[in-house]
Amino acid sequence: MIVVSGELLPEAWERSIALLWRSGFRIYTEYEEYSIDSPMTIKVLKPYEEPRIHLKGIVVGKLSQLFDYVDEVLYGTNDWRVGKDWHYTYHERLFNYTVNGNTVNQIEYVVKKLKKVPCSRRAQAITWKPWKDINVDSPPCLQRVWFRIVEDKLILHVHLRSNDALKAAFMNMMAFTELQRIIAEKLGVEVGYYLHIADSYHVYERDWKWVKKFVEQIESGRSKRYWLTTESFAKLAKVKKS
Repeated sequence: MIVVSGELLPEAWERSIALLWRSGFRIYTEYEEYSIDSPMTIKVLKPYEEPRIHLKGIVVGKLSQLFDYVDEVLYGTNDWRVGKDWHYTYHERLFNYTVNGNTVNQIEYVVKKLKKVPCSRRAQAITWKPWKDINVDSPPCLQRVWFRIVEDKLILHVHLRSNDALKAAFMNMMAFTELQRIIAEKLGVEVGYYLHIADSYHVYERDWKWVKKFVEQIESGRSKRYWLTTESFAKLAKVKKS
């Protein structure tokens, strides 16, 4: 298990990449290529303090797609695709978890539970549906989110079975910490630490050359030029943020 800690989101994420590259193990995958892999725990002490953005963590067609992804997780902008060309979305599983025709808004439950019992250990939401997910090629990577109020701050633990360290982890962390912020606001408390736990935190062989160069930048300190405030990033991405 590799354990990483950092004050800021981009700081903790890039440390996780460097340590994975240096300390992970080589393992063959179901996709018929090797990966560098390790169980990983990343603790972000101040997940909502700026700068929050790391440009190297946004591996998409357009920079604005980071905000699109966050909206997908928080507001279900792509839920309409579930059952058509998508197997699931995280929003659909967290906000509209359906079993035998019964639907549970698990995030609504988390808010109600913590308003009643702030120290509760039961404020969690899950994504896994074994009757559906064990027979598909791309089941949910996110498995569980767990919230608790500690010293008047909302903490969040996120558990993933699998996480592409280079091409998914940072965007995942952005979306999940935004969810943390929204729930904290509903509860009238501050945002506490964020804990990101992945059973398989990995980089595929096809991306090793890019990771090697990135790790060199991290270890030299040059990677900090890719850290941006949310406001600066929104301007760069040409997105209006309220």
